[in-house]
Amino acid sequence: MSRRTVRREAPAKINVFLRVLAAREDGYHDLESLVVPTSLADVITVRDAEALRVEVHGASELTGEVPAGGLNLALVAALALGDACPGAGGAEIVVEKRIPVAAGLGGGSADAAATILALNELWGCGVDEATLAELCERIGSDVPAMLVGGPVLMSGRGELVAPARVEPFHWVLVHFDFGVRSPDAYRWWDEAGGGTGPDPSALLDAAAGGDAEALGPLLFNDLEGPVFARHPVVSEAKEWLLSAGALGAVMSGSGSSVVGLARDETHARAIAGSLPGSIVVSAPPA
Repeated sequence: MSRRTVRREAPAKINVFLRVLAAREDGYHDLESLVVPTSLADVITVRDAEALRVEVHGASELTGEVPAGGLNLALVAALALGDACPGAGGAEIVVEKRIPVAAGLGGGSADAAATILALNELWGCGVDEATLAELCERIGSDVPAMLVGGPVLMSGRGELVAPARVEPFHWVLVHFDFGVRSPDAYRWWDEAGGGTGPDPSALLDAAAGGDAEALGPLLFNDLEGPVFARHPVVSEAKEWLLSAGALGAVMSGSGSSVVGLARDETHARAIAGSLPGSIVVSAPPA
């Protein structure tokens, strides 16, 4: 008899802006960010099984072989939901990785959110949205935003999310074979004196109105300076995108990925054609 199967996409995110406000006593930072899911996504498949196990496979040239070991947020998510679900059992969780690892694109957080949603269905838990959001908050700061499945304005340390209106835009994504740990990036921000970017109202209006020409110059990320100082190649990627014709460019999250905004898909493909290894994504997916 065939096993029940549930499949979910786990979209990567980009931070259209990231504004760091202040360090907190709990070791985190208060921030504001417009977080938008993209057309680049991992795929999570869960099936009935006697025990709980996770398999992770590199499924694209962007990921290559996914290194074994380390903290697997899909497993953490499964264990968290299991504690809240009386009907929880075993499950085979297969993660097909298309999102580069530790690249500022929220791949692990996306996997966690998609796993929770898939297992909530597979196990018939019936756990409500508010409880799922609480579970996600405990797993990681980016996970609540990924649970929503659409653009959000994120605040607090990441646990506060509100739906945001963002028209689809086309972006050119440049990634590297190294990541930047979020704790390091925020510590570097502290050490550099903690500059905070501008009020994002004009940026939010441009994003809601689908005005790429207005949005491009308004992109910003307060973590860029500290990360660029230690990884100049990330700064160079931003300059490459601008030189190739991007309307604006910004590092996503704590890096190392950088995205450049295009007028439309044709413009995005022209930019990507001049930057080997870059890819075109839409965000939010059209």
